[in-house]
Amino acid sequence: MTGTLTLQDLRIDQGTTPVVALDLSVAPGEVLTIMGPSGSGKSTALSAIMGTLAPAFRQQGRIILQGRDITTLPPHQRRVGLLFQDDVLFPHLSVGANLAFALPPAIKGRATRRARVEAALAQAELAGFADRDPATLSGGQRARVALMRTLLAQPCALLLDEPFSRLDAGLRAQIRGFVLSRIRDTGLAAILVTHDAEDAHAAGGRVITPLGAPVVL
Repeated sequence: MTGTLTLQDLRIDQGTTPVVALDLSVAPGEVLTIMGPSGSGKSTALSAIMGTLAPAFRQQGRIILQGRDITTLPPHQRRVGLLFQDDVLFPHLSVGANLAFALPPAIKGRATRRARVEAALAQAELAGFADRDPATLSGGQRARVALMRTLLAQPCALLLDEPFSRLDAGLRAQIRGFVLSRIRDTGLAAILVTHDAEDAHAAGGRVITPLGAPVVL
C-alpha cells in the first residue's frame, strides 16, 4: 500500500536556530530531493519523519502518511522505509534470510515466504542467490539486496539517506537507476537526501533545501 506523504508545517529547531522548515506533500511515485552540505539539516528532517529525532531538537507540525497522522507514533508503527549509505546486511544470515527477516508477520507459511524472497531476488537480477553469504556479494549486489529487503517490509513511503555516496561513479549510476525505477514501479512517495547534484537531477523531482527553499541545479 502506498500513499501521499505530507509534512504539514514541519519545523525543527536546535536551540534558537531553525534547522528544518517544510510544508509540502510528496505524491505516490514522486521523489523529492532535499539537498545541502553536511550539517545543513537534511538527515534531521528524515529523523523526524522516521520518529528518531534526537532530544536536542524541538519539533513542531504534523507528519501525515496515507491520510494517517504518524507524528507521535513510534518508528515501528509508521510504515516508513529507510535506505542508508551502508547496506547493513546481517553477516550471520544468508542473503535469503536477510530478505525474509523483513517480511511482515502476516505473510505466513514457509513456502509463501520463500516465494516472496525468490521473487525479490529475481527483480534484483539475483535469482539463485538466496543461500549465498552476504560477504561474497559485490557492492552493487549488496545495495540491491538492501533495497529489496526494505521493500519487502511493505513501507508506505521511502526515505533515502545518501544511499549512493559510497559507490564509485560507474556503480553509482547503475544502482541509482535501479533504486529510482523500483520507487516509481511501486508507487512509493520518496524523499532523497543528498549533496550530489547528479543524484538530484536523476531523481527528476523537486529539489529543495531543508528550510524549504528551491534549489536550481
